[in-house]
Amino acid sequence: MSDNDPVSRRGVLRAAAGATAAAGAASATANTVAAQEMPEWDYSADVDGGHEDLRGEDEVTVMVGAEGNGGDVAFSPAGIWIDPGTTVTWEWTGNGGDHNVEAEDGPAELASDLTAEEGFTYEFEFTEDHEGITSYHCTPHIPVEMFGEVAVGDDVPTADAGGGGGGGAPQIPDSARTLGVATFVAMVSTLGFAFFFLKYGGNYEDTA
Repeated sequence: MSDNDPVSRRGVLRAAAGATAAAGAASATANTVAAQEMPEWDYSADVDGGHEDLRGEDEVTVMVGAEGNGGDVAFSPAGIWIDPGTTVTWEWTGNGGDHNVEAEDGPAELASDLTAEEGFTYEFEFTEDHEGITSYHCTPHIPVEMFGEVAVGDDVPTADAGGGGGGGAPQIPDSARTLGVATFVAMVSTLGFAFFFLKYGGNYEDTA
């Protein structure tokens, strides 16, 4: 059987190698997408609650009294990155005792009531006047570092999400996760077909 025959062993091996290489390139692309940048979280870098890029959302909710920092004393997410014009609503879980939202530093003046009431909410619209990073805390729980941050706009210092962000793993876009699954399936299917063909495809001579 010649090398030009579409079902030759050499043709199958080349096809499998090509598919594997393409899958590897796609996987590398997914990893590149996943290694997105996030704001340089400082005040909330090492606290529980996680950090999320929520740009593109008009309304965002942060839970107050979420599990973390040794009890129900965390903001979740602890760090959020939003666009100007986004309204952030802090919603109390009713756990962890009295909580409030009090600005520590930055352009936004945050100041909520101190309460333990489940379902209590505090809203604040972040405009262009609030661009930058505003840090805040829960006053009674400063000792356990119940801290949070809000980054507004694109003109904020950033760093690779994998370089530290604290309180949670870097956020991987859905597109990257989907691509990773598709890549794995393609690799397994292609290599499996090649193995089956070589094992059961019959006896033939592989010519140069």
